[in-house]
Amino acid sequence: MLTDPAPHHVAVVAYQQISPFHLAVPCMVFGEDLLRLGAPRYRLSVCAAEPGPLRTPAGFSIDVAQGLEALADADTIVVPAWRDPAEPAPPALLDALRAAHARGARLVGLCLGAVVLAQAGLLDGRRASTHWVFMDDVAALHPQVQLQRDVLYVQDGPLLTSAGTAAAIDCCLHLLRQDHGAEIASRVARRMVVAPHRQGGQAQYIEQPLPATFGDDRLAGVLEWALFHLAEPIGIDALAARASMSRRTFTRHFRSLTGTTFNQWLLDQRLARAQRLLETSDTALERIAGQAGFGSTASLRSHFSAAYGVSPGAYRRTFLGASS
Repeated sequence: MLTDPAPHHVAVVAYQQISPFHLAVPCMVFGEDLLRLGAPRYRLSVCAAEPGPLRTPAGFSIDVAQGLEALADADTIVVPAWRDPAEPAPPALLDALRAAHARGARLVGLCLGAVVLAQAGLLDGRRASTHWVFMDDVAALHPQVQLQRDVLYVQDGPLLTSAGTAAAIDCCLHLLRQDHGAEIASRVARRMVVAPHRQGGQAQYIEQPLPATFGDDRLAGVLEWALFHLAEPIGIDALAARASMSRRTFTRHFRSLTGTTFNQWLLDQRLARAQRLLETSDTALERIAGQAGFGSTASLRSHFSAAYGVSPGAYRRTFLGASS
């Protein structure tokens, strides 16, 4: 007689001066009653890395019943924002994370939680992200980590890290999409009243004021037009003319507004279009390549694999398989 498999165990680490927000995000996403939405529930646990009760910067304390022993059988371990990039994490926590990684667990560092994974040596030679405010500090402390400065979250194998604060939601929803498909993740996002998948990266949130000479909506209107015409050839000169700007002025304003180049922005939008089509339809790759503006399946495969480390076909099987 077959029995139901054990639920996926998500363990969230808590410690002194933990951010209530960062602790709450994984608890909300993975603590959702997914059975009502047609997916298996997670087994969620919170474990203390330090003696309690655990104080928070908000002036209240948290009593956590479980210790680091809860990490021993966790399938996914979430480390919320650590309190200081230069402060060493508890050695017992670092040892537990190394052991979990060695047995194949998925490890997640939200915001400065990436620092804890770096201290454990798990991010050496890997891509990672953290809050832009602390990016230079983390780079100096952990030069062996390949920090990505312009993303909301990044996955490198079984290791995931996010940018600051609200990017923790994006990262956790990404995990939910991986496990149960786009539709379940979207329904959970709607219940949380957040976007299922935000486009762009944290560069758009870095303190970088727009030039005083740019005070109209010409660029915004042009970008909106581009999003509706991704399947067509889109050149920067034509868009600059549409915005009534010179190429040089358009390029300067675009970088100031978005924090990235036009070519990179356009590629990101086309990849996002391809992702959505792969997640929600059985449309042939050749048609998806055309609708997303890649022109050929070879181009789609090349860009998609470079961006996500997986082929479009494998990506589709992950989502369509999870939702079937």
